[in-house]
Amino acid sequence: MATTPAPVALITGSAKRIGAAIARALHADGYDLALHYRDSGQAMAALAAELEGLRPGSTLTLQADLAEFDRLPELVAHTVGRYGRLDALVNNASGFAPTPIGSATPAQWDALFASNARAPFFLAQAAAPHLKLARGAIVNMVDIYAERPLRDHSLYCMAKAALAMATRALALELAPDVRVNAVAPGAILWPEPGADGADKDEAAKAAMLARTPLGRTGSAEEIAEAVRWLLREARYTTGQVLRVDGGRLLAD
Repeated sequence: MATTPAPVALITGSAKRIGAAIARALHADGYDLALHYRDSGQAMAALAAELEGLRPGSTLTLQADLAEFDRLPELVAHTVGRYGRLDALVNNASGFAPTPIGSATPAQWDALFASNARAPFFLAQAAAPHLKLARGAIVNMVDIYAERPLRDHSLYCMAKAALAMATRALALELAPDVRVNAVAPGAILWPEPGADGADKDEAAKAAMLARTPLGRTGSAEEIAEAVRWLLREARYTTGQVLRVDGGRLLAD
C-alpha cells in the first residue's frame, strides 16, 4: 500500500532560538525539513541529530550566507533534489543591528536589507514553481517594528516593512496556488549575550513588558505554533501579518 509522502519545509535561520522552535514544531507535525544555517554549525548539528533520532532521514542541513544571491536558488534546488517536493518556505533568518541616524552606512543598509527583505523575496521566487505544484505556503517572519519604528534601528524597521509588503505582494502574485502570510513577534527572546541590543538593562525590559497587555514575554514555541497554523490550517488566509505580540501594539 502506497504511503503519502511527508510534506517538506525549507526553514532559514533554523539552528537556534525561534528558528529551531519552528523546526521542532513542523517536524512534530510530520514535515521533513531542509534546515538552513549560516554560522551556527554546532547548534545545527545538535538539532539535526535530535530530529533524526525521532525520525531518521527527515532532515537536510544546508549552510549558506543569504547575502550571496546565487546561494538562494541553490537552497531550493538542494531541498527539491533531496525530497522531490517543497510544500512550505519559512523565511526566518534575520539580521538585527542598531543604525543611529548620523552614523548609518551603505554597508549596514545592504546587510540589513539582504537578510530581512532581499533573500526572502528571491527565495520565494525560486520556490514558487515547486510550491505551486504542492499548493503550498510561505510564512515570513516580520516584526511589530515593521509598523512602529524602533529608535536607533531605522534600517532594520525599513527592511522589515519591505518584507511585510512583500508578503502582501507575493500573496497576490502567487494566488490561488500558494498562500503567503507573515508572523510579527513582539517581545519573545532577548538578544543573546554579545549580540547587538543584548545589554538592554532590566529597567528597559520591565518598561517594555509594562506596555504589553499580557504582561509577559512570549515563547519561541508560541511563535512556532503560529507558523505551523498558517502553513497547515489557515487554508483561507493569505496576505496577512499575524501579530503574536501579547497585544503590545495596542498600548501607547
